[in-house]
Amino acid sequence: MPGWSHSRRLTLVCAALFSSVVAPRAFAQAEIADLREDVRGLSQRVNDLSLRVEQLEHENSELKAKAARLEGNKDAVSASQLNGAVADLNAAITTAVSASRAEILQQVATQMEKLAKQTNAALDSIARTGPAAEPRSVAAEKSAKPAFGESYSKEGISYTVAKGDTVGLIAKKTGAKAQDIIDANKLLDPSRIQAGQVLFIPGGK
Repeated sequence: MPGWSHSRRLTLVCAALFSSVVAPRAFAQAEIADLREDVRGLSQRVNDLSLRVEQLEHENSELKAKAARLEGNKDAVSASQLNGAVADLNAAITTAVSASRAEILQQVATQMEKLAKQTNAALDSIARTGPAAEPRSVAAEKSAKPAFGESYSKEGISYTVAKGDTVGLIAKKTGAKAQDIIDANKLLDPSRIQAGQVLFIPGGK
């Protein structure tokens, strides 16, 4: 706007670019955090049901112990009555345990299906924000592209980058200047040279 300094306009533009890139990703991260909360809730529910199963099994053991004590007292109950009671008890406990396990499996399956849908939605959201952010990043990189000098020697050697090489180390090996190597090869980020990359070394030996 008229009257605004160049630095203030640049700050506003950068803030707008940052918001357009970060906001979608922040939304996706919030969705993933919700998924994690659902998983924690599901784990708590499974633990509660498992404790219930253990309680039923404990009660079964106590009732069996009582039945064993009664079996020794012929005056209190007949053997056939005792066996029938124990059989009914075992059937009831087996049914309760099976129902609890079936409930656990059903809830797990439902929650897993829900989590899968939410995860896919979050990943799709992240994937959609990627292509939109890339052009801005490229534009920002181009606008910040440094100017390379042309004062380096036009005579020199070719050098194949070895593993562990840096621009400074290559300059030391060949007797050239690090800045000349950067300028001659138009290295935007000198720290990202890779093994196997061929560089022109101005004045190198």
